Amino acid sequence: MAYDFDRVVDQRGTDSKKWHRYGEDVLPMWVADMDFLSPEPVRFALRQRVDHAMYGYGVEPPGLRELIVERLHNLYRWQVSPEEVVFVSGVVPALNLACRALTSPGDGLLLQTPVYQRILALPAHTGRAPNAMELTRQVDGRYVIDFDTFEAAITHRTRIFVLCNPHNPVGRVFQRDELERMAEICLRHDVIICSDEIHCDLLFPGHEHLPIASLDPEIADHTITFMAPTKAYNLAGLHCGFAIIENPDLRKEFVAARQDLVREPGIIGYVAALAAYRDSQLWLDELLGYLEANRDVLLRYVREHLPGIDITEPEATYLAWLDCRQAGIPGNAQQFFLQEARVALNDGRQYGRGGEGFVRLNFGCPRSMLMEALDRMQEALRTQ
Repeated sequence: MAYDFDRVVDQRGTDSKKWHRYGEDVLPMWVADMDFLSPEPVRFALRQRVDHAMYGYGVEPPGLRELIVERLHNLYRWQVSPEEVVFVSGVVPALNLACRALTSPGDGLLLQTPVYQRILALPAHTGRAPNAMELTRQVDGRYVIDFDTFEAAITHRTRIFVLCNPHNPVGRVFQRDELERMAEICLRHDVIICSDEIHCDLLFPGHEHLPIASLDPEIADHTITFMAPTKAYNLAGLHCGFAIIENPDLRKEFVAARQDLVREPGIIGYVAALAAYRDSQLWLDELLGYLEANRDVLLRYVREHLPGIDITEPEATYLAWLDCRQAGIPGNAQQFFLQEARVALNDGRQYGRGGEGFVRLNFGCPRSMLMEALDRMQEALRTQ
């Protein structure tokens, strides 16, 4: 491999949110950024831009918009036009903007729980009503959609469905038939789809990402798709993302609502995005192989050495969803592993209905760090 993902980089004392929140003896396996060096082509481009030594207001770099259009066509046979790409500082603020721009206070947002906590918070942050339906967890741990429940959650005031695909935290990559069925229901009820697809580059073998807007022109006309290079290339702190809005009326409303609230990326974010998409495919290919091996190690370890804990096999992302309800853990599982194992995980309750008794574990880290965390968790369970 050209890149060394086994290298452990000490991030304590570096203003890293992930490593700053808990004590120095805690292994942070929670927030969704990775413990790998970002791609060398990105670091090279950033060094060049820093050495330029002028950091005034910037514009998008030439070629980035066209590069995204080409990438979408090559990956998904999805043909979009350059003017349909709208750059934003991040997916989360853009989702909040869309909910405000396209709905009125009291309107409903359809959500699928358990779901990423920033999506779960959208109704409260925007003054909209939560129309939530719970994904169905099968015996094998895989999550599916009960479409009767999905449609029943839609009220006469539901205006937006917030899709998370690949799904965080349950790791599903929704298949064509599932996407078509969700889209058909939304179109029939005149519900706009806001699709968070930020993890679309982090797929495991046997799974294919399909942007829901790429399925059909009518679906595209009712959809805003949000993507970014930040998760796949480990650039979360640089705040660069984009929306694909093919419907000119939706795009006009979205852009008009931005005002000065949701700005475009800064020059550093733009530089990183261009270098990631243009020059860092080898890094991403090798990363995916390493993450797949980490995932497989994690699956085996949990099933063999963590009694009472069940794990959903991720189809994408570097996030694992662990069911701790049968492990005999006293009280809250996240607090138990933090206090007894000194391993920081995400509390499943953050993700809404269906998350009680679960924790989310980030395995985007050197394998030695993953193994140390799992060994600590095993010892905590053994001695409880």
